[in-house]
Amino acid sequence: QVQLVESGGGLVQAGGSLRLSCAASGRTFSSNAMAWFRQAPEKEREFVTAISWSGGNTYYADSVKGRFTISRDNAKNTVYLQMNSLKPEDTAVYYCAAGGPGPASYAYDYWGQGTQVTVSS
Repeated sequence: QVQLVESGGGLVQAGGSLRLSCAASGRTFSSNAMAWFRQAPEKEREFVTAISWSGGNTYYADSVKGRFTISRDNAKNTVYLQMNSLKPEDTAVYYCAAGGPGPASYAYDYWGQGTQVTVSS
């Protein structure tokens, strides 16, 4: 009973920044965590980062640690992904998800529609 709506994707140059938003409705906080995944063409869906609703613990894939930051606004039921120092290899469709725990996509019950992030070199 959770709906997720993503926004903020676009085209940026390498080294630039972008912030993605995921607005959630429903019983968001009944989920263990919110997460961001990404999927490039012909590649597996990849875990990016997650934040637990209880405690706000954050987890990052090694590939984005130090560059990406996940945060939440509980009052707005919104999760954000701040992406800095973007690289061409960050190009993918980014999805937010609710569920968890863990980095496995199958552990998440609800998904947004995805938003395209393209980083040019």
